[in-house]
Amino acid sequence: MAAMTNMFASEQMAQIAGLRPGEVTTGTTIMAVQFDGGVIIGADSRTTTGAYIANRVTDKLTKVTDRIYCCRSGSAADTQAIADIVKYHLDFYKMEMGEEPLVETAANVFREMCYNYRDQLTAGIIVAGWDKRVGGQVFSVPIGGMLQRQPFAIGGSGSTYLYGYVDAEFKENMTKDECLKFVSRAVSLAISRDGSSGGIIRMAAITSEGVERFTLTGDQLPKFYEDN
Repeated sequence: MAAMTNMFASEQMAQIAGLRPGEVTTGTTIMAVQFDGGVIIGADSRTTTGAYIANRVTDKLTKVTDRIYCCRSGSAADTQAIADIVKYHLDFYKMEMGEEPLVETAANVFREMCYNYRDQLTAGIIVAGWDKRVGGQVFSVPIGGMLQRQPFAIGGSGSTYLYGYVDAEFKENMTKDECLKFVSRAVSLAISRDGSSGGIIRMAAITSEGVERFTLTGDQLPKFYEDN
């Protein structure tokens, strides 16, 4: 009886959130920042189903090519499907052109998918990476399919708590270490404020040398906002 009550409550919460019954959403904090030499991407790791946490250690940093990643927010099923389709298209591009696709090319494929199916999909994507023509770049593709290049981008439910912090702390041409600190602090702040963000922090540095991954567990999250 208790299980049926919990299931009914979960479906009610999903309907309130605008989700179909059983649909999983990544109540999320995602972020990407351009620095001198590449980009840093970061995200929390909580995935929710209605009021329940379906996965505490989701990896929302999805590889598209060797040096292009996307950060996913919205419906987990939608964003996973979009990332798989874009990767498929870019693999064909690489075979036909004989070279790695540009970050802008990948961002435009995401934009086309999100715009053409905007009525069926709930997907907010940040595309970030490095290419030999331009270097590190960050593109935001919010729900609806708009595309905009930005020096940094934030997304997901936790981003609403971050606008003041990132506007005050962002600097042009940060070093890699400065950028890692900036991203980890921002995501940690969102986790502490947003009930739909949580878990660990996953980050990646994408440069001409490749991709370097970082993970901060719960006891390693920066708590700078608690300092007196």
